[in-house]
Amino acid sequence: MPAMKHVPELQDLVDDMLRFSDVLTTFAAKLQINLGEFHADHISVRCHQNTTADRWKTGLAKCGSLLNETLINGRPICLFTLDEPLTVGPLSIDLVELPYPGDKRYSHEGWEHIEIVLPGAEEELYTRALALIADEALMTPGIKLKQSAPKGENERLPNPTLAVTDGSVTIKFHPHSLREIVASEREEG
Repeated sequence: MPAMKHVPELQDLVDDMLRFSDVLTTFAAKLQINLGEFHADHISVRCHQNTTADRWKTGLAKCGSLLNETLINGRPICLFTLDEPLTVGPLSIDLVELPYPGDKRYSHEGWEHIEIVLPGAEEELYTRALALIADEALMTPGIKLKQSAPKGENERLPNPTLAVTDGSVTIKFHPHSLREIVASEREEG
């Protein structure tokens, strides 16, 4: 299969990677998080139109394979395992999350966030994640925290999220990888 850079349907994402890597590494430095110390579970995109999501889905299928597609909060979320991982700053990421557009409008169409797995008890995720971020960074105007617990239709494994954003890029933390979540959906109950 071709690498993403050779897939016409994904050229806007290929072109957007340098911008995303730059804003991500700058944001991580502001938070005083060394991204190289972590495993990024996946990277996610955002778009405004279903036609863009369909085009990206077609392109991602050319350079990877569909791991899962499920409804979360009423919209399809597709997960693609890439044949050739993406290099994002110090990270190598082989899983792409493609959510179809919902009600929220994002300021930018393209790469939007990465997610880092912090293994451990679900109820202690927020404490573990906040301990990684410099206190002064949390007091910086424009930096926001959001706790959530998105859940797929057949999910059996709780996977709370702590998102840290400056409005242009987001780093999210979870206790479980998306591959573990997908496997939990497929278990017989």
